[in-house]
Amino acid sequence: MQIQIVSVGKVKEKYLKLGIAEFEKRLRPYCKLTMEEVNDEQAPEQLSDKELNHVIQKEGERILSKIKPNQYVIALAINGESWSSEQLADGMEKLGIHGKSQISFIIGGSNGLSDDVLNRADQKLSFSKMTFPHQLMKLILMEQVYRAFKIQKNEPYHK
Repeated sequence: MQIQIVSVGKVKEKYLKLGIAEFEKRLRPYCKLTMEEVNDEQAPEQLSDKELNHVIQKEGERILSKIKPNQYVIALAINGESWSSEQLADGMEKLGIHGKSQISFIIGGSNGLSDDVLNRADQKLSFSKMTFPHQLMKLILMEQVYRAFKIQKNEPYHK
């Protein structure tokens, strides 16, 4: 299986980089993992609606440029479906069985995802109604993907 994670912005905090590197290493036996970071759009703290829309659109264009036509796209969105770890494992396994072995997870920037990205998504997934920093979300996602593979293989880790 090929897993791609497309995220907005660079991870800067050392503790997050270390966690991401750890799960990147743990995922190697289970999938081919690629991570694409697209630049976040520079903008002032206070944005008008028009400026906000411009920022989201520019970031969305960068995200979409990283997605291939044959990839199954799962966008992380607060209003998406909530799945358990077991449901994620089952969903990923079913995708593989049905020939959709190239999955792209999308993590938007602090302003969210553009309508174009959400419309391209085959699935919208919510990890929580809470808001998480997008850099931390990358680590959480990688841990859950790792957990999903462990569940699929019936290997110890998931409790």
